[in-house]
Amino acid sequence: MAGLSLDHPLAFTFGLLGNIISFMTYLAPLPTFYRIFKSKSTEGFQSVPYVVALFSAMLWIYYALLKSNEFLLITVNAAGCVIETIYIVIYLTYAPKKAKLFTAMILLLLNVGVFGLILLLTMLLSAGEKRVVLLGWVCVGFAVSVFVAPLSIIRKVVVTRSVEFMPFFLSLSLTVSAVVWFLYGLLIKDKYVALPNVIGFTFGVIQMGLYAFYRNAKPRVLAKDVADEKATAAVDDTLKVPEHVVTIAKLGEPAVEIKNTEAVHPVASSPPPTPTEEAKLEDDEPSADEEVGKVADKGSNSTEQVQMIHA
Repeated sequence: MAGLSLDHPLAFTFGLLGNIISFMTYLAPLPTFYRIFKSKSTEGFQSVPYVVALFSAMLWIYYALLKSNEFLLITVNAAGCVIETIYIVIYLTYAPKKAKLFTAMILLLLNVGVFGLILLLTMLLSAGEKRVVLLGWVCVGFAVSVFVAPLSIIRKVVVTRSVEFMPFFLSLSLTVSAVVWFLYGLLIKDKYVALPNVIGFTFGVIQMGLYAFYRNAKPRVLAKDVADEKATAAVDDTLKVPEHVVTIAKLGEPAVEIKNTEAVHPVASSPPPTPTEEAKLEDDEPSADEEVGKVADKGSNSTEQVQMIHA
């Protein structure tokens, strides 16, 4: 076996080491996705690298199945398929609607449409060793795209002067993994495995260099971010409720003069009673004897009512 035979112990060692490093590389974005899960937001992270990585892993599994004795390629890429799928599911869960639609479109186009087309064409247009060669070059092309996919992140780092979206350990693990797999492909004389890792090593060194250069740099605020902040502030000012000051007059203080005199209606005071009217009022009042008689009558009625209740 090219990767497992004892005739190639060094190749087996590098293949096993490549599996371990690649597995750790797949796990490198875990802090990023933990941050997405905790904040319930993708925070500007892109899904393209993970979709392309999933597609590349699918292709390498297909290539390893066609070419015999490539068990080490199958194990590492099968693990990659599982991990990248989990990342994409988390991204789709917390991404905004526009990013969800874009990611779903790329998945259907690349991982379903293009992969199905490659599978169909390689089965119909080639056979035997020619099929392996054709698929090998296809794998080289898309392996390179995996390493080129972070170019958008590199551009963002240069524009913003911030390494927030480019984890250092991810770049380091990609670089080391590229070196190990290059040596593995060189030892088993598989140019389709060795060639793309040369480009992978180059881009890994570039990413680490950018991280070292912009690690302590002051982030640059983009004009778009400033415009968004101004728009948010304008909305806040629009929704702000105006204050109303109410003055409460205290007891003992002079009354405030009312300027709108039409709303004030004076109250007419009645004149004092004349002597004749006073005498009439005195005649209408009952005498003391009459009041006593009325009270006595009420008392007798109340007693009868009480007796009737207890009878």
